[in-house]
Amino acid sequence: MSGPHLRRDGAWVGASVPRREDPRLLTGRGRFVDDIRLPGMLHAAFVRSTEAHARILSVDLDGVRTTPGVVAAYAAADLDLHDIVALLDRPAHEFVPTAMPVLARDKVRFVGEPVAIVVARDPYAAEDGLEAAAVEYAPLPPVVSDTAALADGAALVHEEAPRNTLVDVSLFATEGIDAVFDAAHTVVEVRTRTGRQNALPLETRGAVAEWDDRDEQLRVHTCTQVPHQVRTVLARSVGLLEKQVRVIVPDMGGGFGQKCVVGREEIAAAAVALRLRTPVKWIEDRHDALTASFLAREQHYTVRAAFDAGGTIQALDADVVCDMGAYSCYPFTAGIEPLMASAEMPGVYRVPSYRVRGRAVTTNKAPTAPYRGVSRPQYVMVMERVMEKAARALGMDAVELRRRNVITDFPYRGVNGITYDPGSYRESLDLCEQVLRDEGWFDRRDADATVGIGFACFSERTGYGSGAFAQRKMAVVPGFDVSEIRMDLDGTVSVTSGTLSHGQGHETTMAQLVADRLGIGYDQVKVVQGDTDRILYGWGSFASRSITIGGSAVAASAEQLGTQLREIAAHLLEVDVESTELDGGGVRAGDRRLSFAEIADVAYLKAHLLPKGVGPGLTATASFDVGGDGTFSNATHGVVVELDPGTGGVQILRYVCVEDCGVAINPKIVEGQARGGIAQGIAGALFEEVRYDDAGQPLAPSFMEYKVPTAAEIPDVRIEHLETPCAFTANGAKGAGEGGTIGAPAAVLNAVNDALRTTGVELDDTPIPREAIYRALESALEAR
Repeated sequence: MSGPHLRRDGAWVGASVPRREDPRLLTGRGRFVDDIRLPGMLHAAFVRSTEAHARILSVDLDGVRTTPGVVAAYAAADLDLHDIVALLDRPAHEFVPTAMPVLARDKVRFVGEPVAIVVARDPYAAEDGLEAAAVEYAPLPPVVSDTAALADGAALVHEEAPRNTLVDVSLFATEGIDAVFDAAHTVVEVRTRTGRQNALPLETRGAVAEWDDRDEQLRVHTCTQVPHQVRTVLARSVGLLEKQVRVIVPDMGGGFGQKCVVGREEIAAAAVALRLRTPVKWIEDRHDALTASFLAREQHYTVRAAFDAGGTIQALDADVVCDMGAYSCYPFTAGIEPLMASAEMPGVYRVPSYRVRGRAVTTNKAPTAPYRGVSRPQYVMVMERVMEKAARALGMDAVELRRRNVITDFPYRGVNGITYDPGSYRESLDLCEQVLRDEGWFDRRDADATVGIGFACFSERTGYGSGAFAQRKMAVVPGFDVSEIRMDLDGTVSVTSGTLSHGQGHETTMAQLVADRLGIGYDQVKVVQGDTDRILYGWGSFASRSITIGGSAVAASAEQLGTQLREIAAHLLEVDVESTELDGGGVRAGDRRLSFAEIADVAYLKAHLLPKGVGPGLTATASFDVGGDGTFSNATHGVVVELDPGTGGVQILRYVCVEDCGVAINPKIVEGQARGGIAQGIAGALFEEVRYDDAGQPLAPSFMEYKVPTAAEIPDVRIEHLETPCAFTANGAKGAGEGGTIGAPAAVLNAVNDALRTTGVELDDTPIPREAIYRALESALEAR
């Protein structure tokens, strides 16, 4: 097999072949949820709470129902849907379960919470209907911060959750850690807060639901990362069997974790379609996406670290508080952020003693869902600030301090009970620093006090299997993936994956895996995802699991099909299987060869010629799971910034990323993932924050207030690849989906602090306050 895009050794894996989906998407031929038009389709909109915290006294929809164009309107009592409940198998003092009603019943807990659904002939009439809704509230004191939530006498967001605490877990507490701190040469402390963010996928959430009388099935087209989980919750909510619900995901314009939880609106829209036996469409507008959709990232850390005189870290003590908003998300619960941070905070560093307490508090804000990186951008930023502060206290170079503490011997069993597989932690740090030195940036820094250089050295745990999620004690345990493969009569292949592409290029990378194993072109492989009737079962895409777990299942099914093809060919050629090999779309045995089409002709049309014990058809099914702790990608980011004394503005002059995701299936796609992730990380470091006033009203309802960086603020990124293959995934691949986002906030924050080195000011919160930079530079100028 050869081709213009293959590697020199003829392999598809490792080749930057063009993305197969791009011609369709770039020429407007993609099909997204909002492109779906069905006969008689109605349009849904939601009456949303105007109060952050209040009892619902009454919901009057009579005026809505008489609005021209409105067909129906329903409150919670009208639909009688089962609540969405996410669970952890933890004792009551560690986890408090809470129910999220599809439509608010007795109480509203954040501004924007859906209270009623209106369906109309067109979206404009639906919006008109909203204006006629009359909801009477009895306001309650709003809880708008983690500090307020934990205060004595605070109002309770959920009566069943004392002190507004949904999760309170101390995962680790090394014996004798207090004595280590007492005897330490140097102890540094980091207190940091990170702002609430919106994942902001280009395509907002949406759904089109219809009842099919012929199939006796509720069919839902929706842009979700987890179609099987949506099917389960929807079936339970409306009282159908799972076989009576089909969830289909068309092309999707981004997810970033916001869409890997089950939302309320798609359940409500589907329930109305079921009741009316009429198709219903709901498309989230941008205002609702910014104020009422799932958010993330609002966390508060208090961390101490002990070091000896030589700069070796001896102990880490952390208190993590995560503001999870009004509800637990399904299936991950409110534990998603504090449990992630608690379990993995030591990261790339050898920490011998560790104590951590992680809490999830509930507030009157839109609820939290995973967002690309899930707590790792925050705890990596904390650890990197620890390294910077310790280096300053010890009078050492901060990069050298990192070198003394990074893990270098693998496999490494951490104090957190996690085994880290081989990586290039030290090598990535060295190369990143060397690149910036070779480009002259250290000289530029020495010559200009407003120029700073910052680093972030980190790992990204990927390929979380069932074992890793079970450690969190989730009642619903994700992990495995299943793939089915079929060869048709013409020798082309269709393969399924329980993962789901929302922009990552799965149609290309999965096809590359199959193409290599069968010796065919990647254009001869059709990848099928996102249909609960066609996919045996799948956990979707999140946590950089698509290639590590989903790709490994795909590769395994392709290998089984290859074995089947060789067995049939050996029988037809009357040779031993061991003497056959796959060869460019066929099976060869010496100088004789059968094409895949010829073998398929026998398998389907002349089954009497098949060997004994081999059934008709060419199909195979394989699954893959990770029993241990997953595999760790790693990277070092290096950033050069220049501060503007007149405005406090931050300009990124240079960005270098040295990454190691094992074997890159498609290096160009990996680079795209890194650049996109870095852009989101920079956004969190410098620009984006969802803020609320004291009454719980969101202060960023549009892009006028929610500051999203443009191409002018995102620098060109130099990417260098290292390769430490994983021992147990297909082709040695590790995940690459989240690393860019994880490292950027820490690297940018450290660079800004380095540029403030002459001012005596250190900043530890993100987004970095521009006013604080301005004041620090102005004060330093006045002092001179």
